[in-house]
This record gives sequence, structure tokens and C-alpha cells, in this order.
Amino acid sequence: MTDSNSPQVCPEAAARPEESDERLKTLKYHLLGPSLTKAGQEKVDQNKVSEIIYNASKGSKFFNQEEIRDQALTQKIEKILVTKRQLEQQDLTQELRNADRVIHELELSRDLTQHIVHVDCDAFYAAVEQLEHPELKDVPFAVGGGVLTTCNYIARQFGCRSGMAGFVAKQLCPSLILIKPNFQKYTAKAQEIREILADYDPRFESASIDEAYLNITEYCHDRNVIPSEVIEQMRREIHQKTAITVSAGIAANTKLAKICSNMNKPNGQYELPSDRTSIMAFMRGLPTRKVNGIGRVLERELLELGVRTCGEIYEHRKYLSLLFGDKTFEFLISCYLGLGRTRVQPAEDYDRKSIGTESTFREMSDSAKLREKLRWTAEELEKDMERAHCKGRTLCLKIKLHTFEVLTRQAVMPRAICSADDLYHFSLPILAKLEQEIPGLKLRLMGLRCTHLVSTKKPDTMAFFGLRVK
Repeated sequence: MTDSNSPQVCPEAAARPEESDERLKTLKYHLLGPSLTKAGQEKVDQNKVSEIIYNASKGSKFFNQEEIRDQALTQKIEKILVTKRQLEQQDLTQELRNADRVIHELELSRDLTQHIVHVDCDAFYAAVEQLEHPELKDVPFAVGGGVLTTCNYIARQFGCRSGMAGFVAKQLCPSLILIKPNFQKYTAKAQEIREILADYDPRFESASIDEAYLNITEYCHDRNVIPSEVIEQMRREIHQKTAITVSAGIAANTKLAKICSNMNKPNGQYELPSDRTSIMAFMRGLPTRKVNGIGRVLERELLELGVRTCGEIYEHRKYLSLLFGDKTFEFLISCYLGLGRTRVQPAEDYDRKSIGTESTFREMSDSAKLREKLRWTAEELEKDMERAHCKGRTLCLKIKLHTFEVLTRQAVMPRAICSADDLYHFSLPILAKLEQEIPGLKLRLMGLRCTHLVSTKKPDTMAFFGLRVK
């Protein structure tokens, strides 16, 4: 008797030898992971890397889970291709008109008046560690243990990358040195960099601990300077004051700036001219995977349809909404056009829908240690919620099993909560229930997230009565 909830592989499909080579090829590509486009990977023989990853991880729980995911994606793509063939036999004149209408409407939203910058620290955690350990400068090393958080550029030349299992990285680079992460140290260094960024745009937007968006339009206008000179100056100042190098992209919007910041890494910058002709030419030959928001799954779906670059999205425009839905269709068209947001603001100004934290660790099954980890996670989430000035009405527990399967469970709270005590108190029964459902529960990741947020900021009394201090 089989478990109806477990993924099933069609025996007929598994037995067909003509398909086995293609399935092996897609699996090996899948195993390369989400950080394939990271800087430092350009000259790496990815076929060789995928072969090493395949052989090193074959038979492991990680490998088995990735194989299941890859087979599920293959089946999904087969359905997409069947639908595409059916659509090719139909009159899609109306769909083509609709696609062109959307392109026209989106084109009207193009804003070429802003100078947007994406700043990205180069191998940040590794760079901070190297400041304390200069002897690491000329050797391959990575920050992390069971899973790599980041690698220096020497390690990347061997194919090592963030998100990779430590034992696999050691197969790629036997001399790789692993450094235990120290997030307190990284946070302190990040704050030094942010203080400099604020001089150029007081309302810069932190995208993560080591990257940020800035709008330097006003700065350039007030000082009558050009963006490239401003960013050269800013990068030089960051290096002089913090000993950390950063790379930057300068463009008309955040999407383009993010892509451009990866063009001249490490310790470089790239500016895309803010005119429609230059932007369209830039996007035309850009591989879809280079765009933030197009990951392994969507990239492979597009590749199977014959879409490798953003320019090729246009040729398939009449099919996209029918195959992927309106939301993904509009996103892909905006990629083709090189459109993105120009509004940059502090993260706390956004209407957040959720706030959470998670961490990975070595396999853990001891009940007391799992509760200790849950308590620590609750304390970390409390800090984040204090900074965001919010409470949550729904609490979600996320876990990753030792088999790499991810599970989430959530519960509605009797009141909005934010304290570590409450977060732990209400998440503990969720964890206990999972322990009952899965005997011998072994975890390698745990996270907590609150949704349906309410603000804890004190109300602005004068604003409430329609008064403002001028």
C-alpha cells in the first residue's frame, strides 16, 4: 500500500531510455542551485561542477529531495508544452491584441528621470572575516558549515557558492577553509556602511544586510555632478572608512540597477544610459535568469518554450498569459521592456505583510534542543518586530526536515503578539504537534513568521487632528 500524498514517479516514464539522458541533464542543472548567477562563476565549467555535485550528493537526502522536485517540474513543463501545442492550433488574434495593449500601457509608465543605484558589498561576510584574518586573502574559504553562507572569490573559481552544502563544496575544493559565521560582527560592519550611504540618500532602502538601493537624483542635481562620479566617490569612501569593497549599478529603475551591479564585480560599477533605446538593447540579449525574480523554475519553463533572453519574451507574448496567468505575464513583459520601480524608501515605510526569521543548522532531533532553538528563534523575531514596530495576529512555524522537505504550520492568535514569550508560548504547541505527526522528527531549519500585522507605533496626535508642524 502506498502513501497517496507522496510524490509518485510514473514507472512507464522512468523506464523509457530515450528520456533518461534528458532527465539526468535537467537534474544536474537543478543541483547547481539558485546562486548560479553569482559573480565569480563566469569562467567556471558548470558542467564539471554539476557532475561533481551529482556524484558527491547522490543517494543523500538532499539529492533525493532535489530529484523529486526536478521530476515534479518536468511533469509541470510537459503539461505547459501540451497546452502550448494546443494553443498553436487556435486563433489567438485577440490574445495578441491584448498583449500589445498591455505593452502600450506599461510603456506609458516608463520613468527615465531618476538616477537609481544598487549597491552590493563584495562577498560581504567573507570580506569581514578577511579583515580579522588577513592570512585568508590568497586561499579559498567560505563562511558557513553545513551550508555555505558565502564564499570568497578564490573559492568561487572552483564552483563553490552560497547555499551549497559544505561537504559538496569540499569535493569541489578540497583545500576550502570553513569559517563559523558571526552575524553580530557582520551587522556592526553593515551599519558603518549604511552611515555612509545615508550621506548620499538619507532615505536609502536596505534590501538585505549587504545591499541597498539609493535614489541620487536630488544629490546630483543639487551639486551639479553626474551619477558615475558620485558613485565612484561613494565606493571610494566606503573602502577608505570600512576596508570593504562594494560594487554598484546605476540605471533608471531598481530592476535595472540590480542587474547592473553584477556587471563589474568585484569592486566595480556599471551605468546603463537612461534612454529607451539603450535599455531595450540591453534587455534584448540579457538571459532571463539575470533578472531578479526569475529563478530556476521559471527560467527552465521559459527555456522549454524557447525563451532564453528577455528579448525573446516578445515573440511569445500571445501565449504567456494563457500559460502562466496575468500576473506572471505582466512581470515578464516588464522584464522585456526593462521597466521597474523608481520609488526608493526605507524598508519600514513599506506596508509590510509579514515579518519573520529563520536559520539552518546541523540535523537536530533532541526534543530539548529543538525547544531551545525555538526559544532562540522567538527572541530573534521579537527583535525584528520591535524594529518594525508591529505585532502579528497569525503565527507561522516553518521547518525543513532532514530529508530537505519543507513544512509550514500556522495558527491564529487570540490577540496580536510580538514578545518572545508569546511567540514561544504559541509556537510550542505547533512544534509539539509536528513531533507527534512525525515520529523521530529531525530538523535542519526552523523559522517563525508573523502575518496580519498591526502597528505598535504611537499615534501622531497632531496628525490625527489634521495638524502638522511646519
